[in-house]
Amino acid sequence: MGKITVTPCEVDGKVIEGLFVIEPTVFKDARGYFVETYNQNDFKEAGLDMVFVQDNQSMSVKGVLRGLHFQKQFPQGKLVRAIRGAVFDVAVDLRTNSETYGKWYGVELTAENKKQFYIPEGFAHGFLVLSDEAEFAYKCTDFYHPGDEGGLLWNDETIGVKWPITEDMEVLLSEKDTKWGKFDEIFKFEK
Repeated sequence: MGKITVTPCEVDGKVIEGLFVIEPTVFKDARGYFVETYNQNDFKEAGLDMVFVQDNQSMSVKGVLRGLHFQKQFPQGKLVRAIRGAVFDVAVDLRTNSETYGKWYGVELTAENKKQFYIPEGFAHGFLVLSDEAEFAYKCTDFYHPGDEGGLLWNDETIGVKWPITEDMEVLLSEKDTKWGKFDEIFKFEK
């Protein structure tokens, strides 16, 4: 195996096909550290053969919740990570033929743990900032198409994401993120 550890994600005892937490090897010494955040050969060796076409980066303050977003006709796979601070990152399976359709998985990504989260095409994605500030970077497998954007309400009880919102945290949403529909209004949902 190369310089990464790839862990499949599970919910209710079922593996969520295509969803992975990726941990790169961190080389540390007295000067600091070095890490390869993406190496195509290591990814291919691990069975991940996606091609990335766009890199994005954002900065957000504590309590900002971005999501849950998806592209309708031009879905994007995303390799996401926190490069400063900490976020709770969530993926919701929107693939109707999946055993985990409608299920969510969340992972804490921090600058310290250097974990990455690969979210394949066919998922809604969002994150909550846990630290005072966080910088978030991600690679995408398709370009962003503004007219193709969709979303799910972040606190939809049908999905039931357990966001780690603390008493001292005010959830900050964009206007569009307050207006997305619920899962069962947008998709046929059967538990």
